[in-house]
Amino acid sequence: MEPLYGPIRDYAWGSRTAIATLQGRPVPSTGPEAELWLGAHPGAPASVERAGLRASLCDLVRDEPDRWLGQRVSARFGTRLPFLLKVLAADAPLSLQAHPDAEQARVGFAADAGRPEGERNYSDPHHKPELLVALTPFEALCGFRPPEESAEALAAFGVPVLAPVVEALRAGPEGLRTAVRTLLGWPLAERDGLLRSVLAASVDGPDADLARRLATAYPGDPGVLVALLLHHVRLAPGEAIWMPAGNLHAYLSGCGVEIMAASDNVLRGGLTPKRVDVDELLRVLRFEVLHDPVRGPEPVGPGVDWWPVPVDDFALHRVRVGATVPEVTLPLPGPRVVLCGAGSVTVDDGAGALTLVSGQAAIGTAAGEALRVSGEGEAYVATSGLR
Repeated sequence: MEPLYGPIRDYAWGSRTAIATLQGRPVPSTGPEAELWLGAHPGAPASVERAGLRASLCDLVRDEPDRWLGQRVSARFGTRLPFLLKVLAADAPLSLQAHPDAEQARVGFAADAGRPEGERNYSDPHHKPELLVALTPFEALCGFRPPEESAEALAAFGVPVLAPVVEALRAGPEGLRTAVRTLLGWPLAERDGLLRSVLAASVDGPDADLARRLATAYPGDPGVLVALLLHHVRLAPGEAIWMPAGNLHAYLSGCGVEIMAASDNVLRGGLTPKRVDVDELLRVLRFEVLHDPVRGPEPVGPGVDWWPVPVDDFALHRVRVGATVPEVTLPLPGPRVVLCGAGSVTVDDGAGALTLVSGQAAIGTAAGEALRVSGEGEAYVATSGLR
């Protein structure tokens, strides 16, 4: 195992405390710290030391795919690490967004060829399913809730111009597309008035509170009302949300470990100053109710659990070692990225042992043996989902 050094993305919605606290650095940080990337995505690749210098993991994987990935992973995914592990820390709501499936990404990326950078929707030809596991209490919007619930939430505001949207939602799941298209396509000149009418209504309750909170951050944005069509979930540490292709979602607050297919394709629908392409978003969205969006960890063995997902790009295991379970052996194939989430853990893949403390990470090649984890702490182990 070798130390892995991940860059921190400084998006404006990021926390000034969460990642710094995880890594034991002074709090608050000098600027927002939104995401710690631990992978080989070209947008922000992690690095390892070579001859006293930092070498990009992208370059190492590309130049030595058999060593880093192994023949099975490279045969399936090509000369790229198929997953990206992150720590995400949100102090403000992220955009309403969805990610394409593999075919949509392939077609969309090809269609974007030759377009100016600011007019592209796709940064690569890959899908981006993702799983987020809460490290702290975490709040998110995730997937469409039953449309009759959304209809009642919007009707409660008593705003006459919303009547067609309410009527569409009362028609059931088949009305979701109409409702989303109508709200996101609301005339620009009328958006401020719509939101003012909603916020002026004498309505109490979770939906009204959420609308007011989002409208404060994004005044005049109809995504505030689209947010009320989604499940509003609160995760306890260890709980997760799984976001397959076409699932509309937004993170609101909290810190979590996120793993995804190695892509940066995002179609935004609101709650953002960034580019929004409503037609393309509608093309990739799945207009169906997402039942039971919250997933708990499933035990694998003493000290080990995971959150199974129906893709082979990635798998995520959590290991807890200490007095009760002093050591765990994981027969997971490489490559493996390990993040220490708390305490101190020693990881050994037969090619070398390394001790990590909270916020530090390591990587092992495909040539490594079964991974042994010991010490007193918690670790997250990311691998491909191939078995």
